[in-house]
Amino acid sequence: MPSLDDLKKRIKSVKSTQKITKAMKMVAAAKLRKAQESAEKGRPYSQKMQNIILNLTKTISDPQNAPKLLVGTGKDKVNLCVVLTADRGLCGGFNSNICKLAKVNFKKILNEGKELKIITVGTKGLDQIRREYGKYVIKKFSFKNKKQISFNEAEIIGKEIIDLFKKDQFDKCILFFNNFKNVITQIPQAQQIIPAENNSSTKEEKDPIFYEFEPEEDEILEDLLPKNISTQVFKAFLENAASEQGSRMTAMDNATRNAGDLVDKLTINYNRSRQASITKELIEIISGAESL
Repeated sequence: MPSLDDLKKRIKSVKSTQKITKAMKMVAAAKLRKAQESAEKGRPYSQKMQNIILNLTKTISDPQNAPKLLVGTGKDKVNLCVVLTADRGLCGGFNSNICKLAKVNFKKILNEGKELKIITVGTKGLDQIRREYGKYVIKKFSFKNKKQISFNEAEIIGKEIIDLFKKDQFDKCILFFNNFKNVITQIPQAQQIIPAENNSSTKEEKDPIFYEFEPEEDEILEDLLPKNISTQVFKAFLENAASEQGSRMTAMDNATRNAGDLVDKLTINYNRSRQASITKELIEIISGAESL
């Protein structure tokens, strides 16, 4: 049984941890507001761009001469998976959920006899993936020193993806990230960006709008497609940023509550041990007085 001094030190230690988790929860809550606002503002832009590109796809009469970024190589032998996670921990299951979804897809790709290539963005995802799939990782990115991810970082990832595609290094590219729903719920997503895939269920996609383009579709697509890759990556960054703070806020709130419960239990044990110690001393004094 621990001594009174040990219990007192343990209570002090848990209270110090509780202060830290409470502070981290408040910081995450403050960052979440801005991150959520950015994610919500970015969704219409990225969705609209995707819709325009898909609309352009339907107007292409000769797929053989269409841009490869749009229609793909026509093969499905090599799959590039871009896994976007955080560079910091203490955010609950945020990183683990993305990696779980990615690993399910990795396993499926390999079981189908296809070639797998992985790009990791964020150190936490790399730590989880390299244990089992380290030999498939071809590139690692980390923006740990950046206080806030901007479109410039998304362009770095986008250019790397496009360069690999131009060198015929892969046939299909999939992004893995967390889609922010609310503070408690973040949904892991797998979005195919090369070739362009329609995952939308919006009214515009059900009842497509027909556009008149000037200049021709091919010229527009030549500029628009590379920008769309970076835009989709940036959207994933924004969703991840909001999801990370929401998950961290929830995790730190749970940790603060658990620390409070532990302090209560330790305090009860301390009081019981102290009472037992006092009772024992009284018995010894009374026994000594009676022996005289």
